[in-house]
Amino acid sequence: MAASGTNDQSHTAVTRPLSPGIYAPIPTFFHPESEDLDLDAFEKHILRTALAGVPPVLSGSMSEAIHLSHDERSTLIKTARKVLDNAGLDKMPIISGVGAGSTRECIEFANEAADAGADCAIAICSGYFAGALAGNKKALKAFWTEISQKSPIPVMIYNYPGAAGGINLDSDLITELAVECPNLVGVKLTCGDVGKLTRIAATVSDPTFLSNHPRKYRDAPFLVLGGFTDFLLPGAYANGHGAITGLANVAPHTLVKLFELSEGSKIDPKLLGEAQRLQGIVARADATIAKSSIAGTKFLLDRLYGYGGNTRRPLPPIEPAAGEALWEHPHTRALVDLELSLVQASGPPKNM
Repeated sequence: MAASGTNDQSHTAVTRPLSPGIYAPIPTFFHPESEDLDLDAFEKHILRTALAGVPPVLSGSMSEAIHLSHDERSTLIKTARKVLDNAGLDKMPIISGVGAGSTRECIEFANEAADAGADCAIAICSGYFAGALAGNKKALKAFWTEISQKSPIPVMIYNYPGAAGGINLDSDLITELAVECPNLVGVKLTCGDVGKLTRIAATVSDPTFLSNHPRKYRDAPFLVLGGFTDFLLPGAYANGHGAITGLANVAPHTLVKLFELSEGSKIDPKLLGEAQRLQGIVARADATIAKSSIAGTKFLLDRLYGYGGNTRRPLPPIEPAAGEALWEHPHTRALVDLELSLVQASGPPKNM
């Protein structure tokens, strides 16, 4: 969503607007000994997910952003932009995490992300001082307000208590931020709270929201995205907008299909049964694979595509026995079988 005239408050357009759908928080791949960025693996994975219709989210939790330097984050954005453009996907947006310990550094990351080619930033509040911040609505509101005001690109809220020392924004605060901050363009709810999603969407998906609360960029509405896909179908009926989900790394075609069926079933009820079937497979797999965290996802990518590798220390790799158990788990097998069937039905991917 790189903006033209980002300092202009007159509701200009954006180059690559975010749309409802599925987004993948892309892992960062490392060479085994040096732990330098493995850009070859990164490029392959960006292309694989993008060709399935899934835009990338970089430098978030799945990306091990806390382990990445400023230069590395910028390198990943530039590399992803090159891959997408070379594949003819020059209109596909890139979201980049700008989380850091201080508001000041988050804004620095936002400026660097914009310079590197990111279209949107996503910001999480650091949990280092969660004891002082978690119950302080004024401080939390000021955090996202200031970042959205000073960022040269649109900003999303990232609500993930597990990565923020337990800081968990309620629906009232998120809705207030959406109403009052025209450069905020969405929220990722990795709290897994369907009720929260429903309450926020009841405001921002109302037909009058944009007219009553114009956004800074006219093609940048406020999206309410889940952080998991175990409630993608219920979320669609609550007027949510999809998900940013680690499972999209393993099964991008499946999640795109589920999203399309979920949305389509609101128009054609005959699609609901198949949407429910896929939602059951996805929900079970999401719960199983999420327990293995980043290392488990990388293990599955190794098995499926021949790349993945280890996390960056001190984050430990998955134990071999646990990895094998994850691979052989019936929930994983059902998802993998579904994904491979959809890939086969769609034919060989281009540009791979």
